[in-house]
Amino acid sequence: MVDESTSLLSEEKDRSSYRSSSGVKPNSSINSIPLALEQWHKRSLSNQSETASSMLTHRHPKASKHRATKSVGTLDEGMPKRHSRASFMQLADGSISTLTPIEMGRHELYEDIPFLAVSGLQRKEHNLSVAFSSYAAALDTLEQDDYLHSTTGKHMSAEEKEKRMSQMSLLLLDELEADAVTVTTPLIFAVLIASMLQFIYGYNISVMNSPEPYVFPGHSTGEWSMAVAAFCVGGPFGSVLGGQWADSRGRRGALLIITWLFVFGGFIQACAPTLNVVILARAIIGLASGASSVLVPLYLGEMAPPNLRGVIGTMTQFALVIGIFFVDLVGFLFANADQWRYMFALTGVLALLQLALTPFLLESPRWLLGRNRNSAKARFIIKKLRGFRYDEEVETEVDHFVGAAITQQLGCDGNGDGDDVETSKNSSSGSVMAEMFADRKVRLLVISTLVLQAAQQLCGINAVFYYSGLFFEGVIDNPLVGTTLMGGINVIATYVALLIMDRCGRKTLIMWSSVGMFFSCVVIVLSLLGYLDKLVALVAVGSYVSFFEIGLGPIPSLIVAEMFEGKYVVSAMTVSLFLQWVCNFVVSLLFPYINETLGPYSFGPFAVVLLLTIIYAWIWLPETQGKSPEELLAELVAKNEGTVYHNMDIEEVVNRGPPTRDEWAEALAFLESEEKGSQK
Repeated sequence: MVDESTSLLSEEKDRSSYRSSSGVKPNSSINSIPLALEQWHKRSLSNQSETASSMLTHRHPKASKHRATKSVGTLDEGMPKRHSRASFMQLADGSISTLTPIEMGRHELYEDIPFLAVSGLQRKEHNLSVAFSSYAAALDTLEQDDYLHSTTGKHMSAEEKEKRMSQMSLLLLDELEADAVTVTTPLIFAVLIASMLQFIYGYNISVMNSPEPYVFPGHSTGEWSMAVAAFCVGGPFGSVLGGQWADSRGRRGALLIITWLFVFGGFIQACAPTLNVVILARAIIGLASGASSVLVPLYLGEMAPPNLRGVIGTMTQFALVIGIFFVDLVGFLFANADQWRYMFALTGVLALLQLALTPFLLESPRWLLGRNRNSAKARFIIKKLRGFRYDEEVETEVDHFVGAAITQQLGCDGNGDGDDVETSKNSSSGSVMAEMFADRKVRLLVISTLVLQAAQQLCGINAVFYYSGLFFEGVIDNPLVGTTLMGGINVIATYVALLIMDRCGRKTLIMWSSVGMFFSCVVIVLSLLGYLDKLVALVAVGSYVSFFEIGLGPIPSLIVAEMFEGKYVVSAMTVSLFLQWVCNFVVSLLFPYINETLGPYSFGPFAVVLLLTIIYAWIWLPETQGKSPEELLAELVAKNEGTVYHNMDIEEVVNRGPPTRDEWAEALAFLESEEKGSQK
């Protein structure tokens, strides 16, 4: 057996260099973020255009992780250099993991970041990268100190330790975040094609707004509200069926099903002879939209590396709001008595365009590995997605996928039995929900998520996108102009939300959002009553939409991805989306009646919902921004307290790259021969 002082060795001609250090264990001294890394981390994510390694005192150019690397130079001049050896760690159970510090960090990211592309995850991704970089740099420094003491009899000074930890942590962080700027063509196609579904979803949110006076004139309020609300009838069923299709047909197959539903729904709606057929078509489109809301974040989360999932989630959110804005612009061309069917037909046309691009759409490697741990197709896709050149890199990535799936209890048991995956997932869903409500801390998060999901819809935001033409009549000469302005403001506000989301706590944003929307509702009512100029109502609606996008819009879904453990994420997301669609249906069905009954007070019920949201957020809502790098660092120390790390030389790993499979085989063969020799 290999003991704690045995190395897994790198390629060296001098076999005397195959001796390892005695290894180091994480301890209580690893309790803070290095000073230089802390200064860099304090910058806003949106301003971190420089790489972390740019703060190193001795900066040398480095090539891409997929090319032969150049030396970053000797960061600790005058310090004795350790021999080049392969890093590894011996776990508490005696097993050995042959990962480099960079690979260890990526493995932590895979395990802790959910397989969902959700806007706002960037902070969690970054905090975890900072925490692991600090952790590994501390281990590197401990080992360097031991080596210095064994060779010179001296220990590193506190200043030398801080300098090395800062340098090594920045260097490692730069490597961990390289995925955020390394994007391959297959991944770009996956994002673009899947984002088209979100664009079509957004298009159909507001497609019924501008052509309302021309679609089968003479319809009753009840008939039209049902035509609008039918979209939300299909939504919750789609959110449930989307997950089932993804499990049984694969992520790619499920995306194709959704696309065909958009094709059929769009053309049925365009050719509808009666409003009842429009209602049927809207339900079909709603079914596709509900499935899209589940599947697109899941698919892209499984295709993207962990530190790109937040960015890609932001892109899909932009696709949705741009879809809403686009349909308002289309209304200027086709919202008339002769061409309104063209607006509906565009749904089918866009879906057909997406079908034309599906040959470039890859299957999720995570789904393939869940069905067969040894899937060659999954490995081929991983190689294309990540741009890897060597099989060793692919196998390491497979281990990341499988390890994360086991940790998050979502399917890869490593046995290659797909049926076990499905059975395990289906049988455990009920127990997971029960476990969530049994844990007091998790229960509060669940309740908060459900309250915020309900508030997100019952605050009336979709009344603007479904029926803005109704309450803009008499406020502005052409209601379509007001509707389009709201769509444009929605896009701009989404971008502003991205800029401030990393600077503020989630609870703070919910409070700002709810308070701003509440006062906007009050101003809207006062304007419609005649106390203020009617154009003020237009400004107030714009303010109402803007405040929604900085808090109640993105935060409810972000809480699920950011705060729940991996094993809870899918269940929490499913319940949240179902409730969201139900509340959406209530607003879409009832608002025309509310508008007819209450007139200028039509935004009054929404103000009440917002007031209740403010009260709940003030009293009960926990701060959900997530754990700080210091808290994550403490968790890493506690989780790995029984692990012994060997040869954690970050500078050497970055300069030289990971060992190949041949090098490991050579090292292990030498160890075996050494053990046999000692037994003789």
